[in-house]
Amino acid sequence: MADFRKIRLRAAKRKGGETQLASLLGLAPDNAAVAGIADDRILSTMAERIFAAGFVWRVIEQKWPGFEEAFLHFEPKRLLFQPDDFWHDLTADKRIVRNPQKIKSVRDNAAFVERVSKEHGGFGKFLAQWPADDQVGLMAYLGKHGSRLGGNTGQYFLRWLNWDAFVISGDMSAALRDAGLDIAESPTSKKDLDKIQSQINAWAAETGLPRRHISRILAMSIGENHSPESLREYMGE
Repeated sequence: MADFRKIRLRAAKRKGGETQLASLLGLAPDNAAVAGIADDRILSTMAERIFAAGFVWRVIEQKWPGFEEAFLHFEPKRLLFQPDDFWHDLTADKRIVRNPQKIKSVRDNAAFVERVSKEHGGFGKFLAQWPADDQVGLMAYLGKHGSRLGGNTGQYFLRWLNWDAFVISGDMSAALRDAGLDIAESPTSKKDLDKIQSQINAWAAETGLPRRHISRILAMSIGENHSPESLREYMGE
């Protein structure tokens, strides 16, 4: 495998220097702090990432106050008491994006959050206790037990909560292959995901960097060289 220092140097050169690169990495994540996130904010973040998937993120962000009102501020217990008519009416509610499957996912995930919260004293505590070096295992759990939380949606959900998550974008996987990791162009198999986890863990131990920062450096080291300004807009930072 390529030396990560060389990958970081290449990314820095593409972005205009190490200072500019460092400014694009974002704040260091804090898995322990995720324990304090209330269940309604967990469910809200789940829903936001699900509705944003395959859609223009900015549109979802602009409409989010309406989503909060329509979904009763994402309080799991309150949502689970709502009758079928409440959910049916949401499919015609102009405050939100009226996608029936994604609306249904909020109902399903309210039950998921409530169940896990009861077992662990809070969904945030469950996430905070999950080992940082086993994101792939957590992704599998979210994909199996949650609704529409597989793939990149689950990865972005973790990142938006400030859990130390890598995101397997096209550029990141291309950088990993360029560095010598034997994975598919679109790595989704358990075998490939385990390889990615192992390599990210090795670089985290070697560099002391959060996995989120390693992920971003990889993505910025290859592919189309987006300007720092466009990246900040995309990341909302």
